[in-house]
Amino acid sequence: MASSGSGYDLSSSTFSPDGRIFQVEYANKAVENAGTCIGIKCTDGVVMGVTKPLLHKMLLANSGKRIHTVSDTCGIAMTGFVPDGRQVVNRGRDEATNYKETYGQAISPQILSDRCATFVHYFTLHGSLRPFGATSVIGGYDEETKEHSLYMVEPNGVAFSYYACAAGKGRQPAKTELEKLELHKTPISTEDAVKQIVRIIHMLHDSSKDKPFELELSWICEASGWKHTGVPQDKQKAAVEWAKEQLEEEEDEDESEDEEDGDEMEE
Repeated sequence: MASSGSGYDLSSSTFSPDGRIFQVEYANKAVENAGTCIGIKCTDGVVMGVTKPLLHKMLLANSGKRIHTVSDTCGIAMTGFVPDGRQVVNRGRDEATNYKETYGQAISPQILSDRCATFVHYFTLHGSLRPFGATSVIGGYDEETKEHSLYMVEPNGVAFSYYACAAGKGRQPAKTELEKLELHKTPISTEDAVKQIVRIIHMLHDSSKDKPFELELSWICEASGWKHTGVPQDKQKAAVEWAKEQLEEEEDEDESEDEEDGDEMEE
């Protein structure tokens, strides 16, 4: 009974006999069915990218944003159930405003992520509430320590700091591609990170199965004056062109390797 969730998935305040909270797991499943979200911590800043599926041809391109500014130096990229993610963003803005009024300086990304995680975790403690079906990636710059950082807040209320992270549809293959970059050993620049995020997202997109999407990109870096802003359109277009060329080259290499393997089998 515990493995199926029967009787133990009616409330987020109930543990199953094997220590699982099924409502939180269902919230994670809602995130996995949503657009891909990727964040990368770089040598000179933080870059975040999210795919927004275009569910209808009549939708305006800039409606229903997935990346939001919560303070001058911090931004949140969300994926999952969009209305839930919007509540986390609003909470983040309230926390940033209260911190500024109380202490006279901008909130740091670490404190912002901790407070958003506490807010999300609260909704897993009461039977009258349900967990948030959204994951939030927080990037920001700490004006006091002069350091930038990347965090991810998950539906269970956990918040960790990352060199790079991924959430949403295609999370696992995206993580695999990020690990290949070995960012913990050799960090890359924000401009390279934009290219890599675009490459990974286009690699995961299957045009025959998936709906068309709009890609949102933002950064906090030296080039933006350590303010959270969108990546300029010219840099986005250049990154898309580069990513498509890279993917075409990889496909050509794979085809040539397959042909060589076939020739060896015939011999």
